[in-house]
Amino acid sequence: MKSLKTLVIAAALSLGAVGAGHAQAPAAAPAAAPAAAPVANPAPVSADAAAPAAAPAATEAAVPAGDATYVPMKPTPGVGQPIDAGIDFQPQVSPVGEQAYWFNHVILLPVITVITLFVLGLLLWVVFRYRAKANPVPSKTTHNTFIEVIWTAIPVLILAVIAVPSIRLLAQQYEPPKKEALTIKVTGYQWYWGYAYPDQGIGEYVSKMLTKEQADAAGEPHQLAVDNRMVVPVGRQVKLIITGADVIHSFAVPAFWTKMDAVPGRANETTFTANKVGVYYGQCSELCGVDHGYMPIAVEVLPVDKWEAWVRSKGGNPAGPVVAAAAPAVAAPTPAAAAPAATPAATTTEAAPAAAPAAAPAAKN
Repeated sequence: MKSLKTLVIAAALSLGAVGAGHAQAPAAAPAAAPAAAPVANPAPVSADAAAPAAAPAATEAAVPAGDATYVPMKPTPGVGQPIDAGIDFQPQVSPVGEQAYWFNHVILLPVITVITLFVLGLLLWVVFRYRAKANPVPSKTTHNTFIEVIWTAIPVLILAVIAVPSIRLLAQQYEPPKKEALTIKVTGYQWYWGYAYPDQGIGEYVSKMLTKEQADAAGEPHQLAVDNRMVVPVGRQVKLIITGADVIHSFAVPAFWTKMDAVPGRANETTFTANKVGVYYGQCSELCGVDHGYMPIAVEVLPVDKWEAWVRSKGGNPAGPVVAAAAPAVAAPTPAAAAPAATPAATTTEAAPAAAPAAAPAAKN
């Protein structure tokens, strides 16, 4: 009996030891898994943190804080402004203006001159030929069919010839702007102008006339010089969205062949493309109150690189909203690239539970 009791006690003790080994092995495995988990998790966290860090860096590169290289251009005497005793249009620096100048000087003026001289000569001949002294008995002729057909057909032909380039020019002035056109919002106030560049992120700034002393010091014509010019790049189409804040004004720059009313509550649109660098002046061309004559317009046309410097000096982005939208696209691949790097770490973590069953048989032995 003693030996039987001894065998039972030994069997119980051995079974208890085996059970304790089974209980300790799974407990060790979960303890190891949490320890490995923090190693795998930091990789995605650092990738996500890197993406926001990259985005501000790209934004700062696309939108510099400012640029001190812009210096206002000096105007050229006689260009883009009135001249003493001038009777002609200002030299045109836009394709529409050049076309209009050609139409006026090559077609309209010659036709008007010929008709005027012909009518004047005909009138002088009639006065001399049919005076009372030379014709004591006046003629009683009332109709001449041939002459009536001639003086009807010839004016019709003249108008038909003029209509072709005239309609072409009219259509050219109202062509829709191109997609890459520079948009500028122009607002007329009593009695100054406001300009804004929405695509470049430049808010509205006002443009007021300089005093005579200030204009003389700047080397600009009095009553045309302003404190803040409209600045545009050479060779790029400019779309003006024009409105009025109080009464009707009119934005007009003769050298661009541009004139458009600024009507409160209405957004009028016109375009121009300046193809020559320089400073060009205009004025409000609609009677708008007591200081109507003191609302000058100054447009500075710069090379593209200098225009971009001016935009940066205003805190804007020369490339417009396209670059700002592209910045997240540049930073987007960063999390995707970091994901494969984090995968092996996660695999290592998953291998810990696989090692736990391997330890269990060893405990059974």
